[in-house]
Amino acid sequence: MDETVAHRPVRPISIVRQPIYSLFLPVPVVCFVGALITDLSYLNSGGNLLWVNFSAWLLAAGLLFGAIALVILLIDAVRGGAVWLAFALLLAAWIVGFINSLVHARDGWTAVAGAGLVLSIIGALLVLVAGWLSRQAVAP
Repeated sequence: MDETVAHRPVRPISIVRQPIYSLFLPVPVVCFVGALITDLSYLNSGGNLLWVNFSAWLLAAGLLFGAIALVILLIDAVRGGAVWLAFALLLAAWIVGFINSLVHARDGWTAVAGAGLVLSIIGALLVLVAGWLSRQAVAP
C-alpha cells in the first residue's frame, strides 16, 4: 500500500480534471492584452481619456484575478507540479501590471505615452507566455 501511494503522480488542484488556475488565468491574459490595446487606442484617439480609464480598469481586473491565479499556481507548484516557470512569469507580469497601474493613475498623456505603453507591452508579453506555459504544463 505504501508503494502505490509513494508512486502516485501529483496532479494539480482540479475540478473535473481541469486545473483550477485554468479558470482564473485567462482573465489576466485578456485584461493585460486589452490594456495594451486600449493604450494604443488612446494614443491614436487624439487624447480621448475614455481609453485611459478602460486601461486602468482592465489593469485592476487583471491584477485581481492574476493574484488569485498566482495563489493557486503557487499551491500547485509547492505540491510538486511542473508550473514553476509559469508561476514565475505570471508573478513578473503581475508586478509589471501593478507598476503599470500606478503609472496609469497619472493624468492623460503622461499615463500612457512612454512608460505606460512600454509597461503594457512587457506585461502583455509576460502574461501571454505564462498562460502558454501553464497550459503546456498540464497537457497530456
